[in-house]
Amino acid sequence: MKKIFFSLRRHTVPLAGFLLVSLLFGACKKTLETGSQPPVAGLMAFNLMPDQESIGFTLSGNNLVNFPLQYTNYTGSYLGIYVGSRDVASYDANSRATLATASQLFADSAYYSVFALGTNGHYRNVIVKDNLDSLSSTTGQAFVRYVNGITDSTALPLVTISSNGTDVFNTNAPFSSVSDFKGITPGNVSVKVNNESAINATRTITLEQGKIYTVLFVGTPGQTDTSKAVQIKFIQNGTVSANP
Repeated sequence: MKKIFFSLRRHTVPLAGFLLVSLLFGACKKTLETGSQPPVAGLMAFNLMPDQESIGFTLSGNNLVNFPLQYTNYTGSYLGIYVGSRDVASYDANSRATLATASQLFADSAYYSVFALGTNGHYRNVIVKDNLDSLSSTTGQAFVRYVNGITDSTALPLVTISSNGTDVFNTNAPFSSVSDFKGITPGNVSVKVNNESAINATRTITLEQGKIYTVLFVGTPGQTDTSKAVQIKFIQNGTVSANP
């Protein structure tokens, strides 16, 4: 049975970081001596709001994590949550004011990401199902997707992700869009986002065979604060293996 391995951190992690400690989460139901585990899903959360230095998340009114996420930080792993229809809210960690809410039906043994996006009072939580179980370890590839969190994307930027001169993505990406995962040749990968105006960033990243990545386009065009300017970041979601 194919299993997905994920990394675990007990604290927030910068988006450019790598995850080192592996654990098995939810790929197969396990039976314990005391009985079966309750159904669970996995949820990973991101703060991509440039003007929100510290946010929290609640799940049906309860804290998803017990620490705030700084801008461009995320939970560092998929967190186990109970299944069913749940409300996910992001809030200002200082004032406790709610920033955005979204609802999702979380399925057993499935994986999800929530991206807190927007700026200047216009915020949204975007929840997507991460179809990790559809990815095959037998292709010899890495797997990559992108999220457009650039706050002013009215002039649709062109996203290009390519390996060895072959484009895996070459498409205009609306604000808050999240692509599917696609296979890509491991090694040095070229990533670009450009709208022929205020959005123009490039980066070369190194991807490893069998690993799963999310590329994040973040920031505000024209921002003089380099930490809030348009940037390309990426994280590793996990590793797919046929025989872990």
